[in-house]
Amino acid sequence: MANPRSRFASYLTPAQEDELRQIANAIVAPGKGILAADESVGTMGKRLQNINVENTEDNRRKYRELLFTSEDCLSNNISGVILFDETFRQTTGDGKPFVQVLKDKGIIPGIKVDKGVVPLAGTHNECTTQGLDGLAERCAEYKKGGCGFAKWRCVLKISDSTPSYEAMMENANVLARYATICQQNGLVPIVEPEVLPDGDHNLETAKRVTEEVLAFQYKALADHHVFLEGTLLKPNMVTAGQGCTTKYTAQDIAKATVEALNRRVPAAVAGITFLSGGQSEGDATLNLNAINQYSGRKPWALTFSYGRALQASVLKAWGGKDENIKAAQQELIKLAQANGAAAVGKFSGAAGGAAGSDSLFVANHAY
Repeated sequence: MANPRSRFASYLTPAQEDELRQIANAIVAPGKGILAADESVGTMGKRLQNINVENTEDNRRKYRELLFTSEDCLSNNISGVILFDETFRQTTGDGKPFVQVLKDKGIIPGIKVDKGVVPLAGTHNECTTQGLDGLAERCAEYKKGGCGFAKWRCVLKISDSTPSYEAMMENANVLARYATICQQNGLVPIVEPEVLPDGDHNLETAKRVTEEVLAFQYKALADHHVFLEGTLLKPNMVTAGQGCTTKYTAQDIAKATVEALNRRVPAAVAGITFLSGGQSEGDATLNLNAINQYSGRKPWALTFSYGRALQASVLKAWGGKDENIKAAQQELIKLAQANGAAAVGKFSGAAGGAAGSDSLFVANHAY
């Protein structure tokens, strides 16, 4: 009988599979989730501009140091942090690498490896994500430098004519190729096919499109022989478009989200780490809690991988001033604890911090 490893070139060794499985399971341990601190230089500049802080490398470094040097209890609810390439190479003011700061806390460092969205020719203003060239070499460097997982984001838009077959096929395939390269280099791939909240579509439309996008995604991952137990999915929650006039409850969103995932995501996937997608801090926590309280079948851990929804109040409290660092760190810990509770369906109380109810929506959001 033919050896399957000779037929399927991308198969991993049992030892490689075990390592990936262990990392993925650690990231989605009960009550834990991911802090996405992988904003590009330009995006971080917009965040700093909102608090009247100049976008310099040192100010970006100072802010990330504030996040990563929070009290050790942060690791009770934050299992992983996604870094940007610049941040991966930075150190604290006294010279300690950020990667080591996180590892010493028991937090797994991760890394954004895509190179951003670009137009997809032949479509109605749709896009794909670039960065496959040289990816294996970059992954090897990040693994050697202490990272345990990676992230790659693709975006799809809902309109009368989109997402198109071409966009769903292309984005699913690029994510599958990325996932294979990551796994062969010892990194757990976070697969992120984000259906944007832009538009006036209702909840049912968002659900149907999310299901279709996920169907394309898991067909592509199967075609590329990706080891699902060593992957995480980072999807959008199923929410109506920002311009929709119908208001839905957290329970409506939970039902639509869990049903869509059940129909399209294999149970073998290690976990699902939702993006916040422009929701306010409060809504992101309440919706995650409702998803975990929903009575439907949920064969995976359902937790968070939030950027804006874990940082808006932190930035507001910091304001670029050293004397506010402790207060800002307390905001981060409070938000992490709230979402950690929501990740097991046990959140109660007021959601969000100083910016808890502020809308974090950005049209056509790019990193």
